Parts: sequence; structure tokens; C-alpha cells
Amino acid sequence: MWQISLADLNAASKADFVAALANVVEYSPWIAEQLAAKRPFAGINQLHAALMAMIQSAEPDAQSALIRAHPDLANKTQRAAGLTAESTDEQNSAGLDRLSDAEYAAFERANNAYRNKFGFPYIVCVRRHTRDSVLRDFETRLLNIAKTETRRAIEEIGRISALRLDQLVIADDRLKVHGRLSTHVLDNHIGRPAPGIPIELVELASLGENRVIARAVTNADGR
Repeated sequence: MWQISLADLNAASKADFVAALANVVEYSPWIAEQLAAKRPFAGINQLHAALMAMIQSAEPDAQSALIRAHPDLANKTQRAAGLTAESTDEQNSAGLDRLSDAEYAAFERANNAYRNKFGFPYIVCVRRHTRDSVLRDFETRLLNIAKTETRRAIEEIGRISALRLDQLVIADDRLKVHGRLSTHVLDNHIGRPAPGIPIELVELASLGENRVIARAVTNADGR
């Protein structure tokens, strides 16, 4: 993936800066245009904080347009028409490009119910979810009022933009977007760590096929 250093972003022309960050927030290059005037940024955390402050202080009409610029999840028609590369990668990372018929039907019902109630698309940072947890989140958020969902949508846009910036911009500081999962396998018979044990991380799906996320083998420390 193409990356750029924060130093180069700070020194870039306005046009190059906007081009680099244009899709950090979906189809909303006006955010990058306004951010360009706030340079230089001392770190990527400061850059993302400025981005979020800009969204949160925007007029309601601008916030609504920003939310509506996002695609539905697992929408076959929108995918055929073409999503941004960022949205495609994010949805694919959650397996939304290879759903079962039952899962496609469940996502279609959820998308339609959400749009019918709130008038804008459901937005969630899918890299923080599984297919099943997204569907559960749909059900929970459908109980909210529109004002709450507008706030939630902006919060999720913040999480999405943080992950996109983390992948795009090289800086001395890091955004707090990375989790860590570890294992420690012990051989109870000898009371020592167990090396060479195959480990699989599997996403369980109630309506489709389970998906292997990662495979590894424990090291000499059983980790």
C-alpha cells in the first residue's frame, strides 16, 4: 500500500495534500482541504484530532452530507457500481464480499430497516467487527433515535478515518487503533510451555461459513 510521511504531508502543496488525504473520510475531500490550512501537524494524533474537530463543528447539513456519502454494507448493487478502494478493502476484511445467501438477505433487511427509520446509511468501523457482530449492532442501534444515531455515525467515521490514516501516514507517534491477542499454552503433564502447537483464530458465523482469520504455531515459550 502506498504511504506518505507526515513530514512530506506538512511540506506538500495544498493540491498534493488534498489528493493524499481525499478518501480518509469517504467522498469528502473538503475535510482534507480545510486540514491543509492547519499545517504543520506535530504528529498523526494531532492530525486526526483536527480532522475530528472539523467534523464535529461542521454545520448539520454538512454532517448529514458526510454521513450520506458512505455506502451500505454488503450491498451488491453498490459494489457492482464501484466503492472506494478503502471501503472495498474494509468490507472485504470483514468477509462482506463472500457472504452466504442467508447473510446477504440479513444485511439487506438490516440496511433497509435502518435507512427507512433514519434516512441515512448505517455506518460502522467493520475492521472492529465480525459479520455476526455487525448484524447484532444493527439490531441494537435500530432502537435509537435519529439524534443518537447521527452522533454514533460520526463516532464510527472517527474510527474508520483513524485506521485509514494509520495505514496511509508514517509518523513518529501512533494512533491507538491496534489491538493484540496472545496465547500461552502449557503442557500440564510436564509443567512447561508447549512449543509447536498449531493455533487457529476462527470467526464463527451463525448464518454462513466460519472463517479462519489467522494461523500460527506456538514458540518455545508456548506463545
